[in-house]
Amino acid sequence: MKACVFTLGCKMNEVESASLMRGLEERGYETTDELGYADLYLLNTCAVTAEAERKSRQAVARMRKFNPAAPIAVCGCASERDGAAFLEKEGVVLVLGAQNKGKVLDVLEKRGIFRETEHSFCELPPPKQVKTRALLRIQDGCDRFCSYCVIPYLRGRSRSRSAASVLCEAEHCAAGEIVLTGVDISSYRDGETGLGELLLLLKKVPARIRLGSLEAGIVGEKFLSQMKEAENVVPHFHLSLQSGSSAVLKAMNRRYTREEYLACCRKIYEFFPDAAITTDIIVGFPGETEEDFEESLSVIGEAGFARVHCFPFSSRPGTAAAKKKDLPAAVKKERMGRITEVAARAESQYISRFLGAERVVLFEENGGYTENYIRVYANGAAEGMLARVKLTGLYQDGAFAEITEVIR
Repeated sequence: MKACVFTLGCKMNEVESASLMRGLEERGYETTDELGYADLYLLNTCAVTAEAERKSRQAVARMRKFNPAAPIAVCGCASERDGAAFLEKEGVVLVLGAQNKGKVLDVLEKRGIFRETEHSFCELPPPKQVKTRALLRIQDGCDRFCSYCVIPYLRGRSRSRSAASVLCEAEHCAAGEIVLTGVDISSYRDGETGLGELLLLLKKVPARIRLGSLEAGIVGEKFLSQMKEAENVVPHFHLSLQSGSSAVLKAMNRRYTREEYLACCRKIYEFFPDAAITTDIIVGFPGETEEDFEESLSVIGEAGFARVHCFPFSSRPGTAAAKKKDLPAAVKKERMGRITEVAARAESQYISRFLGAERVVLFEENGGYTENYIRVYANGAAEGMLARVKLTGLYQDGAFAEITEVIR
């Protein structure tokens, strides 16, 4: 029996799907994450944007083309928001939400919509082993309720995995790099153990540790000192921004100003001069003026971002921002074009700082990453190789390099 686990959306969905694949294999299934013929389909959906929801619904039709007789189970954020829309589709026999997708393996024989709100962290089987980068889920849910975001309503309130469970999975992980992921890992808390203390516990794990998305509020002397003490934590900070305008940040219910965010960036550079700070910026939030947008453009250079993920505002029903008047699509498209150019220049400038220097790279199937998140390509590299390289020039979405030493 073959099962296909198809995933849309965030890294959380990716790691949860990898866990579900592991669980299906333990139940005797052969698994794949690529759409094709299968005896069972499991669709892990996304609802962060209207486009993500549309693609989630379309995936059902794509599955049915490969095997119209196979049952389809659906879980994730899009089915949490509107389970009936999926259950009415031909072939779908089971619908779960985002908060209880860990139970999908135990209820595959059921039919209809299965819902159960999680009040504690839902454990899943360890993901399938990889030898390069592994995602390790440490937290779920969110208490921040940003005005544009539907995720707290779908995944529920913040819940953290026990530090003992995190450490156990990390110690048994074969990957050369482990990425700590969650909806809001900055809020991680297991008793007296916050994210900084967790990093110290992971110090003995023989792998690089990379952090998922962080909130500005966690960046302080104590956390940065703990991160530096941990030694195996790489200097890469994905520090969510969303707008360079303090007025827009307030309307978004983000709990910092532009200057407070930039102060966090300066503090990071004090501790880690070569740090990569990457971020997300939403373009065209309701009420965003041309002056507000110009502040988003200028903050990219002031913060010294290594990479910026820009995307247009997408109104999500049920959020506070959905009640506001949306900007014209043409305005958002024009601003997206401008900010994408600025972001590309900033990324090239960041990479250029390190040309001629040596960095350590963990290679994957096609290229690899330095500790400070520069994408690197090199002749003679092999998947799983850890090597010291000399960056020689800009190339594609990163840099080309010469291997100077194979570490392992």
